[in-house]
Amino acid sequence: MKRWLGPLAALLVVAAATHSAALHFAPAFIMSRAMDALAARGVALHRFTTPARITPQTQTVVRSSPDLYYALCRFDLSNPGVQLDVRIGDWPDYQSLSFFAAQTDNFATIRGTGRAVAVRLLPPGSAPEAGAIVSPTAKGVILIRRLAPSAERFAAAAAAGKADRCRIEWRERMAAPAEG
Repeated sequence: MKRWLGPLAALLVVAAATHSAALHFAPAFIMSRAMDALAARGVALHRFTTPARITPQTQTVVRSSPDLYYALCRFDLSNPGVQLDVRIGDWPDYQSLSFFAAQTDNFATIRGTGRAVAVRLLPPGSAPEAGAIVSPTAKGVILIRRLAPSAERFAAAAAAGKADRCRIEWRERMAAPAEG
């Protein structure tokens, strides 16, 4: 029995290390693949993009709801001196604005039922400011959800989505780079 203790201990160490590595690296890998897939599907960088209404034929994400209007915005705050201006327009029913970091973490969600919402997204390491959210990672995804259970409500949500904004801005303390 003693001769099996060494190999068994080595197996447990390798299993624990493999498990830890998977927990550490898998979220970033998954989000990287998701960002690539979103880009391939035409989801814009620094602009909300509305996919088609969810139906059994268009559903590409597991468990997405056919009763919701979705709009997505990929962001990249890796350039020094940038921030993101994020706004969602008025909507009389449920709506939310969710922020996802590069490791798939949902680091902020704002519910905006019956009102417009405006927030600035600051890059990692920024000092917290009133009306702003500091992102834990330079890249990520912002998701708008609006309750729109019928084709008519989906069309109304899409019309309300024209007031949505996801736009990169240069911080006042930094000069914008010269255009060329």
